[in-house]
Amino acid sequence: MSWLTRVRNAISLVIPNKAESPDNLWHKCKGCGQMVFVKELQEHQSVCPICDHHERIGARARFDQLFDPGYTLFANPKVAEDPLKFRDQKPYPARIKAARASTGEQDAFLNASGTILGQRAVIGVQDFAFMGGSMGQAVGEAFIAGVEAAIGAHAPYIVFTASGGARMQEGILSLMQMPRTTVAISMLHDAGLPYIVVLTDPTSGGVMAAYAMLGDVQIAEPKATLAFTGRRVIESTIREKLPDDFQTSEYYLDHGLIDMVVHRKELRDKLGALIGLLVEEKAAA
Repeated sequence: MSWLTRVRNAISLVIPNKAESPDNLWHKCKGCGQMVFVKELQEHQSVCPICDHHERIGARARFDQLFDPGYTLFANPKVAEDPLKFRDQKPYPARIKAARASTGEQDAFLNASGTILGQRAVIGVQDFAFMGGSMGQAVGEAFIAGVEAAIGAHAPYIVFTASGGARMQEGILSLMQMPRTTVAISMLHDAGLPYIVVLTDPTSGGVMAAYAMLGDVQIAEPKATLAFTGRRVIESTIREKLPDDFQTSEYYLDHGLIDMVVHRKELRDKLGALIGLLVEEKAAA
């Protein structure tokens, strides 16, 4: 080994690679504001080990956490990408391109099929990182494709919602996804299969008014923001101060709007138990 190689190796021990720089090693928790070691956060399924705050995660991380090994990802259905030729501060195609570059996904909704504790299931996940998880034609088509796949596999359809609502760049076409997804859920029920919804932070707007609240079982992650419209809009309309925990998972549970609040580390076992119970009951019926 030459003296130059020895020096280079010695320097590499002192100066970390860019991929291992402090910017990538630590994460600031949005709940408590503390710096958390990224590896430790990942080991806790992106839940803060200090304050138990549930960080937002993408579809593939959800699939890895919930499915048994060997699940299958679905391709996104093809839709018109700029049906209204919409432009605000920048063209709509430019926004889509930027979202795809930052997330690595084609749109805000992704399906996969596999087993949870040995039981078949199809899972659809909405990713808030992709344009705020907004519901456009691509999301609607992906949702319907997930329902059809669940019916074909005779498996329940489990949907994780995370959205700011309808995608404004698609106008009325985005709002049309509300009745379309509702009809798809009816198809699932006609096939005798359960529809389970897991509400994650945040779920609001047109998604909240559509498929997010139509589950046979409504689950939510702790302290998720769940709303149809914003807190300030409601307060200015009714001219009253709302409770501090208004529009949270816990508030919804206390007022009977959802069935349970489940910690992320317990979610896989809970879903597995529900599938066994609901599919068996549906089959008996």
